Amino acid sequence: MYKTIYVPVDNSDHSNTAVDIGVQFAKTFGSKIVGSHVYAAKMHDKRFKQMEAGLPEEYHDEKELDRQRQIHDSLITRGLQIITDSYLDYVDKKCAENNLPIERRSLEGRNWKVLAEDINTNAYDLVIMGALGVGAVKDSVIGSNTERVLRRVRNSDMLIIKQIQPMTGGRIVVAVDGSPYSFGGLMTGLALGKAFNMPVEAISAFDPYFHYAAFHSISGVLNEEAGKVFRFKEQEKLHEEIIDSGLAKIYQSHLDICREIAQAEQTDVKTTLLDGKAFEKIIQYVRKDIPALLIVGRIGVHSDEDMDIGSNTENLLRSAPCNILVSNRKYVPPIDTLAEYTIAWTEEALRRMEKIPVFARGVAKTAIHRYAIEKGHTIISNTVVDSAVGDLLPKGAMDAMHALGGSLDAAGIDREKMQADESVMKDLMGSTLSGMMTEVVGDKPKVSASTQAYLDRMNQNYFVCDGCGYIGKGETPVKCPVCAAGGDRFKLVDKQLFEAAAHVEGVLETDLAYDDVPMQWTKDAKEGIRAVPAGFQRRRAKAKIEKTARKLGMTTITLEYAAPMIQEAASEDYTPIFANKGTGASNAAQATVAAATSGTNGATSTDENGQGNGHAAEPSPAAPYSWLPEAQSRLERAPEGFMRDCTRALIEKHADKLGITVITAEVAHEGIEQAKDYMAEAMKTGNLKDMIADLTGKRSA
Repeated sequence: MYKTIYVPVDNSDHSNTAVDIGVQFAKTFGSKIVGSHVYAAKMHDKRFKQMEAGLPEEYHDEKELDRQRQIHDSLITRGLQIITDSYLDYVDKKCAENNLPIERRSLEGRNWKVLAEDINTNAYDLVIMGALGVGAVKDSVIGSNTERVLRRVRNSDMLIIKQIQPMTGGRIVVAVDGSPYSFGGLMTGLALGKAFNMPVEAISAFDPYFHYAAFHSISGVLNEEAGKVFRFKEQEKLHEEIIDSGLAKIYQSHLDICREIAQAEQTDVKTTLLDGKAFEKIIQYVRKDIPALLIVGRIGVHSDEDMDIGSNTENLLRSAPCNILVSNRKYVPPIDTLAEYTIAWTEEALRRMEKIPVFARGVAKTAIHRYAIEKGHTIISNTVVDSAVGDLLPKGAMDAMHALGGSLDAAGIDREKMQADESVMKDLMGSTLSGMMTEVVGDKPKVSASTQAYLDRMNQNYFVCDGCGYIGKGETPVKCPVCAAGGDRFKLVDKQLFEAAAHVEGVLETDLAYDDVPMQWTKDAKEGIRAVPAGFQRRRAKAKIEKTARKLGMTTITLEYAAPMIQEAASEDYTPIFANKGTGASNAAQATVAAATSGTNGATSTDENGQGNGHAAEPSPAAPYSWLPEAQSRLERAPEGFMRDCTRALIEKHADKLGITVITAEVAHEGIEQAKDYMAEAMKTGNLKDMIADLTGKRSA
């Protein structure tokens, strides 16, 4: 795999570890070690000349100066060569002990420049460098020479040593984003996993929350006319219905390809889908369970080829706590592996799609395909297209198109390029383009058609895939279009209990989102989010909370729902949030969130795929009651935390009245129905908090 392994040395701890790991790799792959050290004699000569004016007067004679220069040059050059030889002797000794061939390279010049030139000229297969050198201090993150070399090497894999312990055992994690460099890293990871008997994991991260926070920021500076051109409502509709799930599907497909590649190599990989800012989620993932090696591509799927290093790779290089291999190897999976779509289309449906403008065709086809998978269709016909459109988009498209045309004219955009068959546009575009414009009567705004449509959708059933967090609505899904999980993996979200929690948590405060959808926050939730440091961290946390709630058809944010996301955003290196100091986080808010999350498993768990899915680990049934699986499944539809505890207690109270100890699905259903009446009565009398405290043995924050 690696025929030549290049190890620059400087006798630092990280450098010596790099030598040991280089020897380990060379023994495994039958490689030759090339040890190098760069000394900068000319730099010392320049410095000496700069200091000549400060020499004692007797040294200012021209002949004496020449003699001193010759002495200095001889001593410095010879001294640096001796140091270089000593460094390389260490590599020589290690190779001799393991019967490995070695080549010594003693180089003169500017360290990083000479190293990069030597590596690129000779195209070594693997370069192993310490993350820090002899000049490291307490706050050093990455050595300047290492970073500069890494930015300039284009053909060799770069293994950066960040841990000074031997790289034995543990696992290999490969971050994949669909780029040839990341798939090349996967191939390298699979080979290393086989060679060293280490399990390999593939992870992929996508960010469905960035646009929500960004649009909020943009909307605050645009005037009314500019806002109409930008069309925030349509943007959010497009994300909610198509783009976010489409991103999840794309990045899940990267992981599916990883699994197929691994199986072709007679091995397997564990895959994990993460949602959030890529480098942040990857750092969090590797910090929880530090791997032996993290592999990333030099540049990502969105980078130009002439980019020196991708931003995610740069951040991971600085912040990840493990050794990092930056892949310069490219690999493009075979076309049949890349094929995402396995569903057939009828000729009529395909002809219909051809009438859609090119700019919208891909989005529309993806949305229909996702709907077909979710509902269990294997052939997409006109009927399926009609059903998909009816499910995804409301009616009234042509009015929307006309309104959009006015905005496009105002913006100076050529509408002729965006013409399409009117009936098709009516079916496929719906009122995503403008049926959601806010109507204004005088100076008093009223709820727009889009906002009302959004509020109407809250009455639908929402189902969460416990495999990847995909959210389906309407009828029970047959199959997850993202992770291909069966319909039995979908859990119905019981929003009524969240609504009950809202009454417990105090006064509701209403904010308008950037697209004019009203979002209500309970007093406790408002206080709780102050645990997140003010500024971009709090804005992003708020965006994630609101975005995930809206995907579930909710417009009321409770602390019960938001606490786990607040806890994650407020924590630093997974320390308790109340340890944060000097960050602008409220002590009272920290205590509020700590109280909401302590003693429970949190309102929303993060599954193996990193998706908040509204479900956490199953609580153990309280003796002496025995819960049948169907009853337990019904209970899981209640939000995790005190709401589920409360529901469990009410069901068991109902069972106690019936004189039974085995709780069936029927008993659970009856108990829940009575619980709703019980909580409604308690809310009317203002005793709901006391009721929950009595049932669960704790008071809410």
